[in-house]
Amino acid sequence: MSYSTETARTGSMERAQAAVPAAVAILLGLFLVFGVGFANPATIHNAAHDSRHSFAFPCH
Repeated sequence: MSYSTETARTGSMERAQAAVPAAVAILLGLFLVFGVGFANPATIHNAAHDSRHSFAFPCH
């Protein structure tokens, strides 16, 4: 096996391992923005609403 083949294989394994935490972070972020943002309790909704405005996320 050549050095370049081993390097390419290692690089693709590292990318595959990094994909799992990235997917979890994306799902958590989507839940925080949409799941909590559309929640019925006023306190949770207001906290999410203020957070969205502080990050310049349009919500109206």
